[in-house]
Amino acid sequence: MGLISFVKGVGERLFSGKKPESQAADLKENMDALGLETGDLTVELDGEKAVLKGNVKDQETLEKAALAVGNQVGVAEVDTGAVTVAAGADESVFYTVVKGDTLWKIAESHYGKGNGGKYTAIFEANKPMLKDPDKIYPGQTLRIPKQD
Repeated sequence: MGLISFVKGVGERLFSGKKPESQAADLKENMDALGLETGDLTVELDGEKAVLKGNVKDQETLEKAALAVGNQVGVAEVDTGAVTVAAGADESVFYTVVKGDTLWKIAESHYGKGNGGKYTAIFEANKPMLKDPDKIYPGQTLRIPKQD
């Protein structure tokens, strides 16, 4: 995957005035709390870039970990180049939500007209970060899984 860009001023606010040395620990704790099996990953901060290192079981876990870290206020990039993926799979497309988007509209734009009902695949691909398909916000980055 490599380097993924995010909108640094958008997302969940974990840091709220904390010192930089505790921010990486907060990102790691938040990522692990989602139950993504990311125990073997570490998070380091280099300015506005979060660097993930370690091992994950599959591509989906890596992508979700990157989104969990990147969709935080203050994180502009996530570098996944130092992560080893045990089981290979196709990479997803990443999409940044714009004003007026819904998962239905995003599904139609990625899967074709008449395929808005596939929004559930996008919702499932972004769980547990998304808890409600109606609650997405501009600037948020989402995984768009490939469809057969």
